[in-house]
Amino acid sequence: MNKVLIVEDDELIAELERDYLEAGGFEVELIFDGNEGLNRAMAGGWDALILDVMLPGMNGFSLCETIRRTDQKIGIIILSAKGQEQDKIRGLSIGADDYMTKPFSVSELLARVEALCRRVGRSGGGSAADENAPTTLVSGEFVLDENRRVLLKAGRQIELTQVEFQIMELFFHNPGIALVREKILKGVWGENYFGDVKIVDVNIRRLRMKVEDEPSHPTHIMTVWGYGYRWEE
Repeated sequence: MNKVLIVEDDELIAELERDYLEAGGFEVELIFDGNEGLNRAMAGGWDALILDVMLPGMNGFSLCETIRRTDQKIGIIILSAKGQEQDKIRGLSIGADDYMTKPFSVSELLARVEALCRRVGRSGGGSAADENAPTTLVSGEFVLDENRRVLLKAGRQIELTQVEFQIMELFFHNPGIALVREKILKGVWGENYFGDVKIVDVNIRRLRMKVEDEPSHPTHIMTVWGYGYRWEE
């Protein structure tokens, strides 16, 4: 059973989220304070976190950023009444996998948590039958190990979130091919994702900061203007 930690100071909203997620088969814990939420999140064992932005003690942005410094694998969804474009970009840029604005549909939240946990669940590696499959992909100085969910650059491991790793998988399986944003969105976030395609652009920006020598002048993750992105060795 997937475990979800909800950090939300509005108890009515938190309990509504918990009820829907528990009905969907999740194990859920509620925390109403940012500092306490950080302590519980850092204790480990969670598949996904749902973080409100306006929290006592520590806001959701700071909470997300702090968690991401030590844990790239856990799924994080930010919930906020802040619906401005810059707020969404900020949340995604500091490491959130998804961003939803209030008011929101709890059924949509359930769908997004389910999709996120499926992505996080892939990080455990393949089955015994899959372990013998050729899942190490090489592109120039980069090595992508799909069994261990690891990306190496010149022998050095690059820490990636699950979303970032899956984008790299798409690139490595389609080298030199221009991928339209919508294909990346469906390939990583799933067919039933309800969010904005701009989430792709934000994650590409984060990836460039990690894999490019000069992120402002990329040589690997190339923009195909008006279309999408292409991976080059």
